[in-house]
Amino acid sequence: MAKSQTTKGKIVRKFGENIFGNPKYDRLLNRKPYAPGQHGQGRRSKLSNYGTQLREKQKIKFMYGLLEKQFKLNFVKADKMKGETGTNMLQLLESRLDNVAFRLGFAPSRPAARQLVSHKHFLVNNKVVNIPSYIVEQGDVIEVRDKSKKMDIILESMRRIKGDMDLSWLELDKAKLRGTFVAVPDRDEMQLTVNEQLVVELYSK
Repeated sequence: MAKSQTTKGKIVRKFGENIFGNPKYDRLLNRKPYAPGQHGQGRRSKLSNYGTQLREKQKIKFMYGLLEKQFKLNFVKADKMKGETGTNMLQLLESRLDNVAFRLGFAPSRPAARQLVSHKHFLVNNKVVNIPSYIVEQGDVIEVRDKSKKMDIILESMRRIKGDMDLSWLELDKAKLRGTFVAVPDRDEMQLTVNEQLVVELYSK
């Protein structure tokens, strides 16, 4: 899979928020709460409507680690579903196996979860799945493989979870490193600071 040549640190500073979820970027934003580049600390120029829409698309695309073609295919699929296209799009993204593994706390970030999925460290309903874009369905059980349960990256990530899951659409058994995808989340259950309607408007032109 191709990768962006821009460092994640610069991307985080560009959007002014930790879109990747890794705690190290929170520390970066605390140190440098301004855009990267020579004029990063100056006043931000006002974006046009198109610029605002494009920026939001890029934000969501970077957040979930998708290339342009993948993102567009996801949108097209969402547009063919019943209901609001923007919400459908986010539901599809949130249902990806790499995202669900991240949301359950098995990895410190979506990119880390993507790599762990690709390296066959997770089971879905007792079967190995190594496709990050695999769509998890209601009732599916996602767990760390036995041989992977002592990996430092997984254990350290799990230690960051205090108490119960704060996402009602997921259930987690921390002792067994096992989670359940209870249901496709409603829009207000996703805890996302994005404006998906801007993406719908962008693709509707």
